[in-house]
Amino acid sequence: MAFSEGTSGEGGQYNGRITLLVVLSCMVAATGGLIFGYDLGVSGGVTSMDPFLRKFFPDVYRKMKEDTKISNYCKFNSQLLTLFTSSLYLSGLISSFFASAVTRTFGRKASMLVAGVAVLIGSALGGAASNLYMLVFGRIFLGIGLGFGNQSIPVYISEMALPKHRGAMSFIFDSGVGIGVLIANVINFFTEKIDGGWGWRISLSMAAVPASILTVGAILLPDTPNSLIQNDNDQEKAKRVLRRIRGTNDVQKEFDDLIKASSISKAVKDPFRKIMQRKYRPQLVMAAAIPFFAQMTGINVITFYAPVLFRTIGQRESASLLSAVVIRCFNVGCTLISMFVVDKHGRRVLFMLGGIQMLATQITIGGFMTALLGDHGALSKASAYVVLVLICIYISGFGLSWGPLGWLVPSEIYPLEIRSAGQSITVAVSFFFCFLIGQTFLAMLCHMKAGIFFFFGAWVAVMTTFVYFLLPETKNVPMEKVEQLWKEHWFWRRFVGDQVDDNSYKLDK
Repeated sequence: MAFSEGTSGEGGQYNGRITLLVVLSCMVAATGGLIFGYDLGVSGGVTSMDPFLRKFFPDVYRKMKEDTKISNYCKFNSQLLTLFTSSLYLSGLISSFFASAVTRTFGRKASMLVAGVAVLIGSALGGAASNLYMLVFGRIFLGIGLGFGNQSIPVYISEMALPKHRGAMSFIFDSGVGIGVLIANVINFFTEKIDGGWGWRISLSMAAVPASILTVGAILLPDTPNSLIQNDNDQEKAKRVLRRIRGTNDVQKEFDDLIKASSISKAVKDPFRKIMQRKYRPQLVMAAAIPFFAQMTGINVITFYAPVLFRTIGQRESASLLSAVVIRCFNVGCTLISMFVVDKHGRRVLFMLGGIQMLATQITIGGFMTALLGDHGALSKASAYVVLVLICIYISGFGLSWGPLGWLVPSEIYPLEIRSAGQSITVAVSFFFCFLIGQTFLAMLCHMKAGIFFFFGAWVAVMTTFVYFLLPETKNVPMEKVEQLWKEHWFWRRFVGDQVDDNSYKLDK
């Protein structure tokens, strides 16, 4: 069964169409994004709930309720509170390197299975937590799940999709992240109202639902043809799977490219050492720079701590959670818009537009809060709504650009021989800066106050410039042909060589 036709395009495009199996596989895999987003969103919500703070972080609760002398920006400044949030990302960072070996040796499905099981354990510990140790251990297991899932799932989706649909298919993962955060905010809004103060337990345990889907899917769905050739050396099985996911028997061109890429990959014994070679310098730089920049957009200010931020400017508990729901709706909507235009207009134009939008709104928010919110008191209701609107505009820019593209672009630029290593570096850098910002943000908010928006705005200016000069356009380019982009790039060709092969892929200008 197929949804749209495809033909063998010019310049290296492959035969095939969007089949039901590809859509199903990508949707199940994207539940990993749902898990990631849910865990991002749920922590900020529960840490703004009074019963949760009273039970696990009584000092924070006392400062928030009783200490009228403390600055608005410092009420939530607690290293224990940030440890609850950021311990997930530290364990995700470490586990991503183990995930690389599992993904390379046993396939993408194996890492997805580990991810699902680890999140099930973590959500059970979090929901049943009776002390801070259980709470943190639950977050550690969630981090292990995210480390394995974020390492394997973007690669799985990119390898399953046709080149001309890869952008839209890969956006399913980031759509899952956005929807996961939205669902977490909605659940937090309602569980906060449960009598008895145990609603936070529901919030922390609900990650088990998408984790169950991912676990079952990892058992039932096929692995990618790339993985089957690389790990099982079963070319006939790989070809059968390729025919099924492409909806056509005419897959020889793509299959030949996969065999060639696999033969190169199998000659590589240590992909992490391989990626350090000079000819892979652009991939190594992007593996680190893109996830670093994605975190330095300041999105974690919003994603982790939106409810905390809105309580900082004077909103009550329910209003702060409802505000978080509103901004996530904007994020999801813009990510879906981006999904439909990324393969038509390309990655670079979205990076540019999103960067300009985020920079303008961050400067405006910083100036607005500097002028109107002091160390004590609160913003007026009208001013709080203005900040909410500005944050919605900011997060719309992120949803158009660095949100989905921060996962898409790294997943499509690595040749097969370094793909597992490259994706692990991407995930590890992402988790490291998630951890670093998660652990330091409340202290930064306390010391920098509204200036924190100027800090992240400056980074947005830097990363937009970086993309403009150093990132080539990858739309419609098969993954096995992306290396030609670096050979023709004005800067990177000095590392990879500027000779263009006779049979090279002719790039879409």
